[in-house]
Order: sequence, then C-alpha cells, then structure tokens
Amino acid sequence: MDTLLDALQEGRLFELPENDKTHALQFLAHIIEAFPEIPAGTDVVGLVMTKEQATNTAIGKGWSCPHAGIPFDEDLMCVVGWSPEGIDYGAKDGKVVKLVVMYLVPANQRNHYLREISMLAKAVETYPSIGKLDEAKELNDVRNYLLDLIATTKETVGPDIRARMIRLQAKPTIEPLTVTDLSNLIVEPVTLVSDISNRHIALTQCADLAEWLDSVTGLIEKLEHEGMYQQKGWRLLRRNVVVYHGGKTVYECLAIKIAATKSLPTR
Repeated sequence: MDTLLDALQEGRLFELPENDKTHALQFLAHIIEAFPEIPAGTDVVGLVMTKEQATNTAIGKGWSCPHAGIPFDEDLMCVVGWSPEGIDYGAKDGKVVKLVVMYLVPANQRNHYLREISMLAKAVETYPSIGKLDEAKELNDVRNYLLDLIATTKETVGPDIRARMIRLQAKPTIEPLTVTDLSNLIVEPVTLVSDISNRHIALTQCADLAEWLDSVTGLIEKLEHEGMYQQKGWRLLRRNVVVYHGGKTVYECLAIKIAATKSLPTR
C-alpha cells in the first residue's frame, strides 16, 4: 500500500466538508485535478462521478475507494478524505463510509492499482482494529489508524516503508483543514526553484501567493523534512522533487486554502 503511505507522507489526508456523497467525491477530485502532474482540462470530477454511477465503490466496514482512469502515463496517486460522522454511501453492508480513498489510475499503472486495491481490501477485511475508525476524533487519529493498518499488512512493510512510517509518526500534529463551502476552496499548483543555499523563488499564477512564498524563510527546509508548510491559512504540500546540475532543485507543490469569501485569488 505504498500509494496510500505516499498520501499520508505528503499531507493528502483531509477532513471532508460535509456528509454528502457527491460533494465529498467532487471535493477530492478537484484536489487531484489541481496536481501539477495533471494536464489542464483533465475532468477528474466527471470521470469519478461516471464510474460511481456505474458501480458503488464502497468496500465495506466504513471504507470506499473511488477512482478515475486516465489515458496518459503518470504515477499512481491517491487522496484520502475522512468524514467524522460518516457518509450515506449505499454500501452493501449498510455502514456509513468514514474513509474515502480516491485513486488516480494512469494507463501505465493499471496493474499497480489492482495490486494495491486488492491488498487494501484484504487489509480492511482482516485488520483486527478496523472498528477503531469510529473512535477517531481528529485527523491525527485517522493518520495513526492508517499507519497501524499499513503496518499490520506484512506484505507492504519493507525497510523503506518502515522508515517512512517512523518519520510520519514523529511528525508534529496536523492542524485540520476543514471546509464548510466548496466554492471557497482555493487549490493552486506551485513550483519552487531553490539553489544550493536553499534560497528560492516561487512560480504560481496566484500573485498574492507568490509574493507571500517569496518572503518566507526556511521554506525549503520545512518541505524537505516535513513534506509540507502551513501558515496564513495556506497548506503547501510537496508533490515531487527534481535535482538539477549546479545545485538547483525544483519542488512541485500544491497550495490549498479556504477563502474567507467567494472571491477568486488575484491573478
């Protein structure tokens, strides 16, 4: 379940805005659409909703795994949404869904996805503490719950995965990102270019965001050690890192914010 672990490591665990199935799926799909790797115009929302209309993606015991298949090559990715009260999802076992793990499945990752979803379904079925999800009060409880579930799935726990899990468990608590109005959700792709001394410039279409990021000190160190940076209502998530000759490093990130009003960001 390396893709699920990636999502936890990169801060892609969110509290869902409400207990409505359609809005929850749209919320997570919009976040995927904003990933820098996804070509502009890719209708992840439409793909997810079409698939869901054809087949209910609840796998039982409070879990669902919707997905969108895309025709181009990329990495397998997922985002995780948590509903504290649960969503009436129409699951066969009659339980409300509290965890929605949404996958983006590129054409070159179909087999990888099938292995991961099969392993996840088996883990949900056999995990002895599956009911503890109902006891979660905040996002950190959910994160720890997921880490424990991954740890009990012996097939996935090699030295690298175990080391990543230890780093995650040592991270400071996550301030919940809650959403009451989907129209106020701002998701901006950001590229950071840093030099050998960790000075950086921010490239983004949002002028206010770029100005703020350019003024932040210690940003690159935070992204390197924690995978995210949070301040002034923005949550900046590290998605990908590419090191170039001469000490230049490029960080592909996702910036998420809940606007105070429905006004759009300055561009």
